[in-house]
Amino acid sequence: MADAKLNVLVICGSLRKGSFNASVARALPALAPPNMTLSDAPPFGGFPVFNADLKDASGEPPDVIDWARAIRSADGVIIVSPEYNWSIPGGLKNAIDWVSRMKDVPFKDKPVALQSASGGPLGASRMQYHLRQTLVSIDAFMFGKPEIFVSFADKKIVNGELTDQPTKDIIKKQLEGFAKFIERVRA
Repeated sequence: MADAKLNVLVICGSLRKGSFNASVARALPALAPPNMTLSDAPPFGGFPVFNADLKDASGEPPDVIDWARAIRSADGVIIVSPEYNWSIPGGLKNAIDWVSRMKDVPFKDKPVALQSASGGPLGASRMQYHLRQTLVSIDAFMFGKPEIFVSFADKKIVNGELTDQPTKDIIKKQLEGFAKFIERVRA
């Protein structure tokens, strides 16, 4: 199975065009091992705020269904997200809330790796802690180490491009480890 192609979905938790996290996500394909293909998740920015009454009355909106389908069809998921107010950005949390209420929860038994970037010294680590808790609660299989916290991202991302070699090196190690983790989970 080690030579099997792994299809990994990348979810960016930021909706901003100039996001540090979007820059990190765009850098991933060049850093991925040869057996890993990365694709961007469908957008979640237009999802209505989750409301069980809305879901019960109308079902899941089509864009929520598309997002869930993309997660289900992937061998693994990488979420690259900023930290808002020491936690998960509202849009990302809302998207997860929508799919967590589906009969067949797309994140169940799905290998997931986390990455984050911020201009501060903690690299959005508090967000990762909360996101990890949220995903474990819906039975995702969380990848452990190495963890990716891109601190002082404004010094490591220049004109939308990740330029810091030590950061690229640790991301490359994470992606290699994540590929092995996905293969272990699939076995």
